[in-house]
Amino acid sequence: MFGRLIAAGAMFTMALSPMGAAAQDAAEAAPETSEPRRYMPINYNVAEDRENILVLDLSNGKRVQIRLMPSWAPNHVERIKTLSRQGFYDGVIFHRVIEGFMAQTGDPTGTGRGSSELPDLKQEFNPFPHLRGTVAMARGANSEDSANSQFFIVFYPRFSLDEEYTNFGRVISGMDAVDAINRGEPPANPTRILQASIGSDNKPVPVAAPPAVSAEPVISADALNAPIGQ
Repeated sequence: MFGRLIAAGAMFTMALSPMGAAAQDAAEAAPETSEPRRYMPINYNVAEDRENILVLDLSNGKRVQIRLMPSWAPNHVERIKTLSRQGFYDGVIFHRVIEGFMAQTGDPTGTGRGSSELPDLKQEFNPFPHLRGTVAMARGANSEDSANSQFFIVFYPRFSLDEEYTNFGRVISGMDAVDAINRGEPPANPTRILQASIGSDNKPVPVAAPPAVSAEPVISADALNAPIGQ
């Protein structure tokens, strides 16, 4: 897989990105269409159907809960659940976060070019729109069937992505946590997923490790009492 991925960077030609350079420029330049969109009710009750809730505990101290929609994209939902239960996403950064667009994660290398060891997925494009809080799978720039582990969360509606990327869920709690993810490609101080879990597993909120503190050198009593200049 890695051989066909494009190098990451500030350019929008990054592999496994929601769109390439030309499409990105066009989407940002043109206003979103006002054509009617097809919607499907989302269950926003975090206490129901916990088997289909993805829980992300972030390094910013906040928790995101995402309603997974197997009726939209069964294979993609199953992949997300499998990797989460394997601990694959734990410690992974949001490596590409663009203000007004989306936050992307799921690459264990943090470069935008990595993925899991599982095989790539065949696309499951569906008509459900990319609204604020939509969660969709990133994929390679040159293949519709190259989604693997990376996914992104949309900050604002981006209908130009509809039926181009597999939409598999929606944030139902903690969108403020998504808004607080540090921006950059990659961010100077990236936000991490401390723990990704499935709601029915009832994993507790992980305790974030305290920031590293450099140890002060140990100075002996003899050194403190030595004459200046010795």
